[in-house]
Amino acid sequence: MCGYPQVNRDAYCSTVMIEWRLNAPKWEQVADVLKARIADGTYPVDSPLPSEHQLVAEFDIARGTARKVLVRLREEGVAYSVRGIGTFVKAPKDED
Repeated sequence: MCGYPQVNRDAYCSTVMIEWRLNAPKWEQVADVLKARIADGTYPVDSPLPSEHQLVAEFDIARGTARKVLVRLREEGVAYSVRGIGTFVKAPKDED
Protein backbone atom coordinates (compact mmCIF):
# COMPACT_ATOMS: atom_id res chain seq x y z
CA MET A 1 0.00 0.00 0.00
CA CYS A 2 3.08 2.28 -0.23
CA GLY A 3 2.51 3.84 3.19
CA TYR A 4 -0.51 5.85 2.04
CA PRO A 5 -3.41 6.16 4.47
CA GLN A 6 -6.33 3.81 3.97
CA VAL A 7 -9.07 5.71 2.13
CA ASN A 8 -12.71 4.66 1.99
CA ARG A 9 -15.58 6.69 0.59
CA ASP A 10 -18.66 6.90 2.78
CA ALA A 11 -21.60 5.45 0.84
CA TYR A 12 -23.93 8.20 2.04
CA CYS A 13 -21.89 11.35 1.46
CA SER A 14 -18.88 12.69 -0.39
CA THR A 15 -16.64 12.72 2.68
CA VAL A 16 -13.63 10.46 2.40
CA MET A 17 -13.13 8.27 5.43
CA ILE A 18 -9.42 7.99 6.22
CA GLU A 19 -7.97 5.63 8.76
CA TRP A 20 -5.62 8.28 10.15
CA ARG A 21 -2.12 7.14 11.10
CA LEU A 22 -1.22 8.34 14.57
CA ASN A 23 2.46 8.80 13.70
CA ALA A 24 1.93 11.33 10.89
CA PRO A 25 0.16 14.70 10.75
CA LYS A 26 -3.15 14.89 8.90
CA TRP A 27 -1.82 17.40 6.33
CA GLU A 28 0.89 14.90 5.38
CA GLN A 29 -1.60 12.06 5.02
CA VAL A 30 -3.95 14.12 2.84
CA ALA A 31 -0.97 15.24 0.74
CA ASP A 32 -0.05 11.55 0.34
CA VAL A 33 -3.57 10.80 -0.91
CA LEU A 34 -3.39 13.66 -3.44
CA LYS A 35 0.09 12.54 -4.61
CA ALA A 36 -1.25 9.01 -5.08
CA ARG A 37 -4.14 10.40 -7.15
CA ILE A 38 -1.66 12.38 -9.25
CA ALA A 39 0.47 9.25 -9.74
CA ASP A 40 -2.52 7.12 -10.81
CA GLY A 41 -3.78 9.75 -13.27
CA THR A 42 -6.84 10.91 -11.34
CA TYR A 43 -5.33 14.41 -11.55
CA PRO A 44 -3.35 14.71 -14.81
CA VAL A 45 -0.74 17.41 -15.46
CA ASP A 46 -2.19 20.95 -15.48
CA SER A 47 -5.52 19.77 -14.05
CA PRO A 48 -6.86 21.60 -11.00
CA LEU A 49 -6.40 20.10 -7.56
CA PRO A 50 -9.25 20.42 -5.05
CA SER A 51 -9.56 23.84 -3.44
CA GLU A 52 -9.11 24.37 0.31
CA HIS A 53 -12.89 24.34 0.67
CA GLN A 54 -13.19 21.07 -1.28
CA LEU A 55 -10.44 19.43 0.80
CA VAL A 56 -12.19 20.49 4.01
CA ALA A 57 -15.45 18.96 2.79
CA GLU A 58 -13.91 15.78 1.36
CA PHE A 59 -11.52 14.89 4.19
CA ASP A 60 -13.29 16.55 7.14
CA ILE A 61 -10.19 18.57 8.05
CA ALA A 62 -9.66 22.16 9.21
CA ARG A 63 -9.12 24.89 6.63
CA GLY A 64 -5.61 25.54 7.95
CA THR A 65 -4.79 21.88 7.42
CA ALA A 66 -6.11 22.06 3.85
CA ARG A 67 -4.04 25.17 3.20
CA LYS A 68 -0.91 23.43 4.51
CA VAL A 69 -1.54 20.47 2.18
CA LEU A 70 -1.57 22.74 -0.87
CA VAL A 71 1.45 24.75 0.33
CA ARG A 72 3.46 21.56 0.86
CA LEU A 73 2.54 20.19 -2.57
CA ARG A 74 3.81 23.45 -4.10
CA GLU A 75 6.99 23.33 -2.00
CA GLU A 76 7.62 19.74 -3.12
CA GLY A 77 7.26 20.78 -6.77
CA VAL A 78 4.18 18.64 -7.31
CA ALA A 79 1.80 21.57 -7.84
CA TYR A 80 1.72 25.24 -8.80
CA SER A 81 -0.81 27.97 -8.07
CA VAL A 82 -2.35 30.69 -10.19
CA ARG A 83 -3.52 33.56 -8.01
CA GLY A 84 -7.30 33.82 -7.98
CA ILE A 85 -7.68 30.66 -10.07
CA GLY A 86 -6.44 27.65 -8.07
CA THR A 87 -3.73 25.05 -7.62
CA PHE A 88 -2.77 22.75 -10.49
CA VAL A 89 -0.70 19.61 -11.03
CA LYS A 90 2.81 20.45 -12.18
CA ALA A 91 4.55 18.43 -14.89
CA PRO A 92 7.30 16.22 -13.46
CA LYS A 93 10.86 17.38 -14.07
CA ASP A 94 12.69 15.52 -16.80
CA GLU A 95 15.47 13.31 -15.47
CA ASP A 96 18.52 13.88 -17.67
